[in-house]
Amino acid sequence: MDFRNVDKLNRRDMIRGTAMLGAGAAFMQPIPLWAQSGSMADIRKAAEAGKAASIKRIRDWIALPSIAAENRNMTEGAAYMAELAKDAGFTNVEIVPTDGHPGVFGTIDAGAARTLGIYFMYDVKQFDPAEWSSPPLEGKMVDRPGFGQAIMGRGAVNQKGPEASFLAALHAIRAAGRKLPVNIVLVCEGEEEIGSPHFRQIATKPKILAALKKCEGIFIPFASQGKTGNVTVNLGSKGIIELELVASGEKWGRGPKGDVHSSLKAMVDSPAWRLVQALQTLVTPDGNKPAIEGWYENVRPLTEREKTLIREAAKAGDEAAQKQALGITHWIDNLTYDDALIRLAQEPTVNIEGLVAGYTGPGGKTILPGRAVAKLDLRLVPNQTRAEAEKKLRAHLDKHGFTDVEINVSGGYDPTEVAEDSRLVRSELASYKRLGVATSVNPRMAGSWPGSTFTAPPVSIPAAHFGIGHGSGAHAPDEYYLIDSINPKVAGLVDATMGFAEFLYVLAAIK
Repeated sequence: MDFRNVDKLNRRDMIRGTAMLGAGAAFMQPIPLWAQSGSMADIRKAAEAGKAASIKRIRDWIALPSIAAENRNMTEGAAYMAELAKDAGFTNVEIVPTDGHPGVFGTIDAGAARTLGIYFMYDVKQFDPAEWSSPPLEGKMVDRPGFGQAIMGRGAVNQKGPEASFLAALHAIRAAGRKLPVNIVLVCEGEEEIGSPHFRQIATKPKILAALKKCEGIFIPFASQGKTGNVTVNLGSKGIIELELVASGEKWGRGPKGDVHSSLKAMVDSPAWRLVQALQTLVTPDGNKPAIEGWYENVRPLTEREKTLIREAAKAGDEAAQKQALGITHWIDNLTYDDALIRLAQEPTVNIEGLVAGYTGPGGKTILPGRAVAKLDLRLVPNQTRAEAEKKLRAHLDKHGFTDVEINVSGGYDPTEVAEDSRLVRSELASYKRLGVATSVNPRMAGSWPGSTFTAPPVSIPAAHFGIGHGSGAHAPDEYYLIDSINPKVAGLVDATMGFAEFLYVLAAIK
């Protein structure tokens, strides 16, 4: 959600699954407990002493944008991530080459009985400085009404702020003279924002795979709180395929190979219209349901328990506020709120991210384009797979006579599922309870992350999200991460740091 003015949805916050599904759990303290744990007082003191260093760590990281889509600062980003890991106490840190951009791997052997995996990404989305109210690489402190002082910049909440807060927890535990309660395995990639096309190469390297298989589970740090302070524990996420469909006169054998004058349309075929016709076959006439042959044959519908979880959480949601935030007046197919939320979790989708053909600048330019491109994302649910979906998309286009339309896949991965009774999920729920944070359980996020790399063979461990704190604007202008909170229900930087410390100790102790 983008909380710059009102709670607007964006991709990363759909992944976070915050207050959109409400907070139906029956636990809330009038005053959060994150500052009240006497057993953690020494760690809190160290976290407070290290606050300035933590802010600098985030600000310096924001100043180095690694953008995989633009091949910008990728080598430097991996090197900086490696230094951050070493500084936080990771050993055997190495930069891991792939067929694309490199990743980073490191471990901390605390001699503990249990081991936890941590997933980081060092890449960020593209940005246009003209759209920002504060320079996107300067990490300036800004006031966010209703929340407090926040650091603003590309990557602030997605994911450098939460990740730096986790690192701050490691620094604080060490500064307090404590021994880590769990061993930690770090795996990091630089291609999350382009669909993680080479991340599996990192996770399945023999040494890294062996380390991951020892883990109770793995999680990505994130800032999970909205204005109410509530959080949602997600039991899975949709998979995704990001791709381009390309229609061209060259491949089609009809229409021009390059742009020509538009007056010739009366006698020359149009690749742009060719692409539009291909796109129309992918969905029902209203655009609301995929119409690709065989698309639903392996889809696992939500169970009745999963639907009940969503309906219970919906009771605590604010439908009117969400509609206002989204700028809509009706849910798809005129569904009720809870049915729309069920559909959000259950349905695979075919979405057009962008359409590009010919001239798109100011005024007109009378051309007939020789090439047209549609950028799509396809969201997948259990038990669909990326390989199956790609094969069915190609077969569908061929069957409908569009053999010339190219499919260029840039990245993607399968859906993720995690067991509700796994030690990782139980540790999350127990940690939030100890922190005094109201919690609901969501069976499936509508967004995507490469958790299936861990949940599927050969790694086969639980994967999830965890964290308190707040931020917004991921993938959008004015992205920020909360540092000093004025909302007693929402954690600032030090409290978010303590949340991660709490999680480590809970995981170590839970049966």
